[in-house]
Amino acid sequence: MLSACGGDSSGDTAQPAPTTARAPSPLGPFFGECGNVSDDEVKQAFAMPDLPVITRNSVGCVWEAGGPLGPSVSFSWYRGSPIGREAAGSGLIGRPPEKIEIDGHPGFRGSLGDQLCEIGVQYGDDFFHWSVTYADFPPTADACDVARHLAELTASRVK
Repeated sequence: MLSACGGDSSGDTAQPAPTTARAPSPLGPFFGECGNVSDDEVKQAFAMPDLPVITRNSVGCVWEAGGPLGPSVSFSWYRGSPIGREAAGSGLIGRPPEKIEIDGHPGFRGSLGDQLCEIGVQYGDDFFHWSVTYADFPPTADACDVARHLAELTASRVK
C-alpha cells in the first residue's frame, strides 16, 4: 500500500541535495557611529561650516549641504563584504582605484579631479568607506585630503 505522500514501503526515500552555506564572517572591529568621527570634525575637515548630518544609523552617516546634488561627505561600514567589489565599482564609474594603506591596513582611493574622492580601508572581512564630493561647487579643500584625514581618524579610533 502506498502512503498518501507517495513512495513505497521499501524505505527508499529521496534525500535533498546537500547545500553549501558560506560560514558567517568572524566578528570584526567596531568602527562606531559615523566612524567615530564627530559632526564638527567632518565640518572642519570639509571646510564647510554649514554641513548638516542628514542620515545617521548603525552602518553609515551622510552630511550634505544644498540638497542631494550639493556637496556631501558620507561614511559607510561594510561587514563581511569584499572591498574589491567596491574598488572595482569605483573603476567602472570613472574613478580608477589606487592601492593605499592606512594605519597598516590595505585599501583603495578613487578620485575624480578635485571634486570627488573616496577611500576604503579593509579590516579582515570588513571595511569602511569615506566619500567626499563637492559636486559642482568650488572645493573648499582637497577632496582626497579630506577623505584621507577622515579615514585616518576612523582608523585611529577602531575598537
